[in-house]
Amino acid sequence: MKQVAQTASFREAVNVAADSLRTSKLRSFLTLLGIILATTTLIAVMSVIHGMDVYIANTVSSMGSDGFRIVRIAFLGNFDPKKYLEMQKRNPQLSPDEFEFLRENAKLTKELGMAAGRTVSVTMGTQTLTTVSLTGGTPNWAVLANTEIDSGRYFTEFENAHRSTVAVLGSDVKNSLFGDDDPIGKTVKIEGLPFTVVGVAVPKGSAFGQSQDGFIDIPVQTYFQIYGARQGISYSAKALDQTVLEQAKDEVRTLLRARRHLRPNQDDTFSILSSDSLVGAFDQLTGAIAATAIAVVSVFMVVGGVVIMNIMLAAVTERTHEIGIRKSLGARRQDILNQFLVESSMLAGIGGLMGVFLAWVVAVLVSRFTPVPMSIPITAVAVGVGLSVLVGLFFGVYPAQRASKLDPIAALRWEQ
Repeated sequence: MKQVAQTASFREAVNVAADSLRTSKLRSFLTLLGIILATTTLIAVMSVIHGMDVYIANTVSSMGSDGFRIVRIAFLGNFDPKKYLEMQKRNPQLSPDEFEFLRENAKLTKELGMAAGRTVSVTMGTQTLTTVSLTGGTPNWAVLANTEIDSGRYFTEFENAHRSTVAVLGSDVKNSLFGDDDPIGKTVKIEGLPFTVVGVAVPKGSAFGQSQDGFIDIPVQTYFQIYGARQGISYSAKALDQTVLEQAKDEVRTLLRARRHLRPNQDDTFSILSSDSLVGAFDQLTGAIAATAIAVVSVFMVVGGVVIMNIMLAAVTERTHEIGIRKSLGARRQDILNQFLVESSMLAGIGGLMGVFLAWVVAVLVSRFTPVPMSIPITAVAVGVGLSVLVGLFFGVYPAQRASKLDPIAALRWEQ
């Protein structure tokens, strides 16, 4: 019976609070501005950070959740010119021989590929593109770089071994040189050398406003024959599955250190990158932004909470006679306390929901009209609304206690 009575009391408090909010819509909205701005700012910042994390992991890095890359030099975080010069002297170029050694001995990778690249000019008839990204890759580079074939095919192991002059075009290159025509079997010239087009890639879209489709892939052995194999080589790998990613990275690191005869106390003379590494580096960069956002959100929340407390104090004064009537009819102190706590928390919670909606609108507009990706995580919504409700409860305690302590006789005389 006691539990039923408490449930009925709480339901009544919710109904009374909802009626109060409905009768003072403009005042309630103005009261909520601080909470709305705080929630919008919080969710917007969390959405940008989450969206960038997902974007880097799935799009920019092109490695996926189970992939990693081995390069000569990589900086994650703050760039140190002195350390970079040391790495330039210490780290030798990766080589085809080292790649073959890894391919023969690595057991925790299902794909291991090699590539090198540069910017070139490409000509078809009278049209010339001057800033095309040329990549010479192993035949599995399409898998490692998440390149899907729209028409034709990717080059084969036979073509790579025989240094065939075949090429796979990115969609931007295909559209610029051939328009709506089918390029399969036709010839383009890469810096004056003729290559037969064997495939066209599915569009990858843009990253931070820059197209990822202005590329041409050719066999890596053909690339080495033309440009040499002395510099610019990198390796890419995919672990057997995501659960053994770290073990696969450690295996490759151990093999390459052994190949280079590095002692245990010596630093690596190469760098290994994964999507997690890039996301971690980005998180460091966004740490200052997040800290600033937290400070701004805190100020907005405090301002919003103080406004809610003032409005609730005014509501206590306006409804003093009503409180006296309720107490004279048997309402307990806890009932009055619940009514005002529920009202203040509902007020703040509605502000939080309005902030969520506004943040969603901002996310849609930013994603549509700018290259900045935004993705609202459900945790951001929960944190935003939950924090709003807690602020409402905290700043509603004093007005609720003041209302619950009113003397019923004095309250009844308030408007007499």
